[in-house]
Amino acid sequence: MKLDFDKMGGLVPAIIQDAKSGKVLMLAYMNQIAWEKTLETGNAWFYSRSRDKQWMKGEESGNVQKVKEVFIDCDDDTVLLKVEQVGEAACHKGYQSCFFRKLNGELTTVEEKVFDPDKVYKK
Repeated sequence: MKLDFDKMGGLVPAIIQDAKSGKVLMLAYMNQIAWEKTLETGNAWFYSRSRDKQWMKGEESGNVQKVKEVFIDCDDDTVLLKVEQVGEAACHKGYQSCFFRKLNGELTTVEEKVFDPDKVYKK
């Protein structure tokens, strides 16, 4: 399978979904290297635009994502990973999902934190 990494300057969006519940956990970006590492290891790998580096989900927090299924969209430029979320959360801010806020006229937090990021990410 060849993904089209050229449309977005070498990156493709990756939607991450819990394989059991169907809940969308996060969106990240993959470059060719992250894509290959994901396929090789069975763990979700991404490219961090802000840190300019490859990273495996959970390498610091332990909240690893084990890839169960991979889907490619019709334009070959977006990936959907259905994962087993190992650990409590996908979000680095301590929530199960990065989509923990809902817009109802105003932005409201609709999930409870499952861990304290200050304790997990010791920077």
